[in-house]
Amino acid sequence: MRRLVTILLAMLIGGGSVAAQELTKRSFGRTADGSEVDLYTLKNGRVEVEITNYGGRIVAVRVPDRSGRVEDIVLGYDSLAEYLSDRAYFGGIIGRYANRIARGRFTLDGVEYKLAQNDGENHLHGGIEGFDKKVWRAEEIKGKGEVGLRLSYVSRDGEEGYPGNLTVNVTYRLRADGGLVIDYEATTDKATVINLTNHAYFNLAGAGHGDVLGHEVMIAADRFTPVDRGLIPTGELRSVEGTPFDFRRPMRIGARIEARDEQLEFGRGYDHNFVLNGRSGTLRLAARVVEPRSGRVLEVYTTEPGIQFYTGNFLDGVRGKGGQAYQRRGAFCLEAQHFPDSPNKPNFPSTVLRPGQRYRQTTVYKFSVRK
Repeated sequence: MRRLVTILLAMLIGGGSVAAQELTKRSFGRTADGSEVDLYTLKNGRVEVEITNYGGRIVAVRVPDRSGRVEDIVLGYDSLAEYLSDRAYFGGIIGRYANRIARGRFTLDGVEYKLAQNDGENHLHGGIEGFDKKVWRAEEIKGKGEVGLRLSYVSRDGEEGYPGNLTVNVTYRLRADGGLVIDYEATTDKATVINLTNHAYFNLAGAGHGDVLGHEVMIAADRFTPVDRGLIPTGELRSVEGTPFDFRRPMRIGARIEARDEQLEFGRGYDHNFVLNGRSGTLRLAARVVEPRSGRVLEVYTTEPGIQFYTGNFLDGVRGKGGQAYQRRGAFCLEAQHFPDSPNKPNFPSTVLRPGQRYRQTTVYKFSVRK
């Protein structure tokens, strides 16, 4: 049964046009244990976003190109059943710790914690059943000029090997200016580590519409964190100057992705954390991507110290929406986060959260069109 909540927020945007904010909800199915899952659609007249409370996944983002043609620019699936068996983390909230932790272990306050080794010998994206595989409690929200969804989850002490009962809230807000805001908050009753992000895969030409090598990317980072063969950071903060990782000026993804470079060999392309310029904790422009043919533009703003740039190097043959096979490098990810393996790298920004503290992170995906 479809329930419609129409929020008549008379918002004057460009040219005096009026956009009504709209939020709809429908059943998306049930998990194996019988938990009900819903699919929420957020609209603002220009952008339409679908989010499910299974993993907090961004299922679709529909935006127009310069001629007004609307395409879904996010990779994913048509059904909950497909998401239940997903191994690509399509659109999911990633936690308790996004990215990799070396050898699946870290020491905190003199105690060693052992985690799942689900990426070779390393720990990846929260383990076997990370936050992207949990059913979150959902609450519809509204505000002046925006419509949204607040998702809540309690990760119990010991879940996936992490210490502390962690209470997490993630709020998605679709603004009238085309910005999808993601606010993350968390508290704990015991010292733990935390690193949250979203793992949306974008192709601004349209999901499944070829590779993204022609997309032009700018990343506001003077340095990046080089990795070893297991994609674990070495601890170095290396200058991008003179390397294929220099995106300080717009550069096509495909311009240097096949360059002779050890780091590109390790990642089979770009799969690296960039050290963002500016002060961590302040919302600032981290990246801008332009798809020249359609004119679609994605800007990423974040309060985080880093952003993982991934070019879909392991996508080859993954079947998604409409049964189409997503090709290798058929999407890119820009995952705002703390650095990989920070619990084992004292020189990296800390990811420790203690009782009485509050974890906060904000990332904005802003969609527009270049004429």
